Amino acid sequence: MSHPDAAPSVSLEKIGQIAITVDDLARARDFYQNTLGMKFLFDAGNLAFFKCGDIRLMLSTPEKPTPRGGTILYFHVPDIHATFSTLKQRGVNFIDEPHLIARMPDHDLWMVFIHDSESNTIGIMCEIPRTDLEFLPR
Repeated sequence: MSHPDAAPSVSLEKIGQIAITVDDLARARDFYQNTLGMKFLFDAGNLAFFKCGDIRLMLSTPEKPTPRGGTILYFHVPDIHATFSTLKQRGVNFIDEPHLIARMPDHDLWMVFIHDSESNTIGIMCEIPRTDLEFLPR
């Protein structure tokens, strides 16, 4: 039995929403919806919301000037090479090409990085099971 004055246990484990600051909300909404193919949910003033799995992604213009950078969203995809090819055809600004990050016991971790329409960095990651590795381009 806990003491009535004891602080409740707190454990932050599940992310509900992530916010990204953008300069041009319409341009960013178009990029995330039409270029990246995210499901648009709704607008609310200077905010645009997207469904991103179980997490809601919010794009917003800054309330006051603040420095940018430092935070990178990583999106998991089933096929990094197909995603790279499709997004390249859509005119996405890639920072690099898909590359191996780490060899794990049961999979290899691959990543590629892009800039969104507002120069925010986005990571695209893929965990390729060892059984599928023989089919990758070398």
